[in-house]
Amino acid sequence: MKIKTPAQESERLEALKQYNILDTPSEQAYDDITRLAAFICDVPIALITFVDEKRQWFKAKVGLNVAQTPRDVSFCSQCILSQEMMVVKDTFLDERFKDNPLVIVDPYIRFYAGVPLLTPNDQPLGTLCVIDRQPRELSESQTNALNALARQVMMQLELRRVSSQLATALDKIKVMEGLIPICSYCKGIRNDQGYWSTVETFIEQHSDVEFTHGICNECMKVHFPDVAEVLLKENDDS
Repeated sequence: MKIKTPAQESERLEALKQYNILDTPSEQAYDDITRLAAFICDVPIALITFVDEKRQWFKAKVGLNVAQTPRDVSFCSQCILSQEMMVVKDTFLDERFKDNPLVIVDPYIRFYAGVPLLTPNDQPLGTLCVIDRQPRELSESQTNALNALARQVMMQLELRRVSSQLATALDKIKVMEGLIPICSYCKGIRNDQGYWSTVETFIEQHSDVEFTHGICNECMKVHFPDVAEVLLKENDDS
């Protein structure tokens, strides 16, 4: 089956990568949300999924033992094509899924409801979904609860991402706090491997800072006195 992808698939995959969530161990926060989804919707299967390039990976699961499925047969790969909840009341009556291996054989999916997990920039990472082995519908309160739980999943993911960024920033600060060997003449900096580089190169390697270059007034007077006489005079006049 040919995989349908969101319009900004490369950006979506890059966003997923930034959360560093794929192939991580189970965590109670995600497990609890999945159990709540199964309980509220009264279904045997609930999943928190992340749609990678060629697979659908399960961060948390109730009612399934497998860790992932191929993307080309996953329901969630269809769900992330939209920003709204996708509900399939009866897979036997849906042309997209009636011949799907996950419908014909175990786990015998007959009902599916999935909410896309959207980043602040509306990139769909995966889904919070519930599954049943018989046709059914969700009530309005169940639908509202499933949407709310999906938002809680994204809150957990954002906390994880921000915490990781803070840890990286602290590591960089520790590097900058150490004794840094600086050449007394050219002001170059020696790294841990013994190689010398410019101050700009060193800082760029340990932070997200970028540089633009200019000439201060004192250096302009020393190295470009004719230019300084004109420019600095104009500044004084203004």
